[in-house]
Amino acid sequence: MTSFDTSPQLNVWRALLALAVVFVMLATTGWTALRTQRGSTALQASLSEWEHGRLRGHPLPDPDTAPGRLARFFTSLTAQERSTLAGRYPLAVGNMNGAPVELRYRANRIALGQARKVERTRMHDPRLTPNGQQDAGRRMHRYESLMTPDRHILAFDPGGSGRVAEVFGNLTRAERVSVVVPGVDTDLLTFQRTNRQYSAPVGMAKALYKAERTASPSARTAVIAWADYTAPAGLGIDSATAMRAADGAVRLNALVRGLPGSSPVSLFCHSYGSVVCGLAARTLPDRVADIAVAGSPGMRVANASNLRTSAQVWAMRDADDWVQDVPYMEVGGFGHGADPMSSAFGARVLSARGADGHSGYFVPGTESLANFAEIGIGAYRTVHCAGDTEACRTHLSGTTTAGRA
Repeated sequence: MTSFDTSPQLNVWRALLALAVVFVMLATTGWTALRTQRGSTALQASLSEWEHGRLRGHPLPDPDTAPGRLARFFTSLTAQERSTLAGRYPLAVGNMNGAPVELRYRANRIALGQARKVERTRMHDPRLTPNGQQDAGRRMHRYESLMTPDRHILAFDPGGSGRVAEVFGNLTRAERVSVVVPGVDTDLLTFQRTNRQYSAPVGMAKALYKAERTASPSARTAVIAWADYTAPAGLGIDSATAMRAADGAVRLNALVRGLPGSSPVSLFCHSYGSVVCGLAARTLPDRVADIAVAGSPGMRVANASNLRTSAQVWAMRDADDWVQDVPYMEVGGFGHGADPMSSAFGARVLSARGADGHSGYFVPGTESLANFAEIGIGAYRTVHCAGDTEACRTHLSGTTTAGRA
């Protein structure tokens, strides 16, 4: 929740919760939420073209089919055929769980080039306002940044405020995979920041990857900066409810099921991202070993056991994080439930020493980032707990240090 860094906004959030009962009453008398009607996006157009496409005289497989089946389809193709599909349907292939990782990178670079061309034209479109032209310029420069050869874009959708996911490390060969799930105000333009870089998905993921490499130089790890869901924009109804998180949970589950190999996956869920992870927990595959939340407003359950996951559940919160003042409740769909930091919730509570407020959990040198790195490499026995150390370390004796140096 990057836009919630000032405590006065909490009063608005509390007011939204206080009005929850009113909304429930209105709902019983016919009140409905407004839904934005969207036309066909570039991604939808690419998927439609794929669905009508053919190869070797045969129709292409359903893009929504199981990742395993899609992986087998791509394996059956020649290198030239794979390249042809990436060039013909770049957005479809670039976002297709089950397609080879390197092919997705290539397809998304093509899609980014096409999107850059569109925004370059819009920059000089007289029908746009000056603000509209400036926004086009910002998007064009972001696309150019994402296109550089050293970046590995696993997902990209230019529609709306934009969605994107980036990989750090070798995802195909990784022995451990970490996924950073960010919160409110995350979109294409806030995916990466120059100022307060560690409050944005790219900065978070880069810091975590470096910390994991430092903690265990011999371990093969990969970290994904995952902003591939439509996060709430600022303070409002969307951030006080699970509407955005529900869609995000479906997309997160699809991501994990489409990852190559069978190596353990750890989810690091910040702020509203923990709502996404909470809703996704019960549907995630068993390869998800950890769900770690930081600065969480709740996970939409009363306790960790209600998540119905085999993953270990971890929680941390800085002493100066304003989110601790959010009412931990859920009334008529408003609010996100119990406090993951409470003893009754049952998460393993970690130290966040050194973190600076709500957006500082991934800052290098903090105990919060060090703990995330230890979890990411599977070195559970060396994490720094907070409070009840015994509860934090229960049943951790059989864990591995994953090649820790």
